[in-house]
Amino acid sequence: MTMKVLDLFSGIGGFSLGLERAGFETVAFCEIEKYPQKVLAKHWPNIPIYEDVRELTYDRLRSDGIAGIDVICGGFPCQDISIAGKQKGIGEGTRSGLWSECARLVGEIRPRYAIFENVTALLSGEQGRWFQRVLFDLSEIGYDAEWHCISASELGAHHHRDRVWIVAYPSSSRPKKPESETQEALLRRNAWWCSSVEQSRVDWWLLEPRICRMANGVPDYAQRLKALGNAVVPPIPELIGRAIMAAENER
Repeated sequence: MTMKVLDLFSGIGGFSLGLERAGFETVAFCEIEKYPQKVLAKHWPNIPIYEDVRELTYDRLRSDGIAGIDVICGGFPCQDISIAGKQKGIGEGTRSGLWSECARLVGEIRPRYAIFENVTALLSGEQGRWFQRVLFDLSEIGYDAEWHCISASELGAHHHRDRVWIVAYPSSSRPKKPESETQEALLRRNAWWCSSVEQSRVDWWLLEPRICRMANGVPDYAQRLKALGNAVVPPIPELIGRAIMAAENER
């Protein structure tokens, strides 16, 4: 079984690279920045790239022959959430408020899964009200969610990059606890995040990129560094993708 992915706020394709390693197939990107578009076009030459998430709709995708999307993923903008920014939140008019477009597309397309990523300040901003808004929006369109904080360093990277990862799915497909299942078995079944992280530590980060911030003669080096800084690290969506595949195979 191959699950089809719509990748929002795609950047240079870290989400798709990880999910494709887990057996998924990317069928469309949505990315507004020009340099990341070039990177996506180079590595995924036959996959369409939509520019503005606010103009992307289910009807437009369907008219372009893109149907049967199983997964929507994306790291929506963090500028108004991060402690390094002004922390304006995810309200209307903020860049991080583009979260509402993610929720809208999930509601229109009704994928089997939605996977989102952002800085961990999303959990604590305004005494938790930012994250409450995310969960409320998902609940309003009939989706449940699970989440966990996973940092790149937990998979052996030489930088921390702690992020919250959210996996949502239709409420009607919520896994039911068997009557005979013990509390210990329930905890073990729900611990796939942490166990997957521990099993994925080996051999991912043998070398760090040798591009310093003052590198001379490297084409587009400033854009490259910005794109890398905004990217998700592929091993994390890969481990999430593998966990989803394992769950699907048990159905």
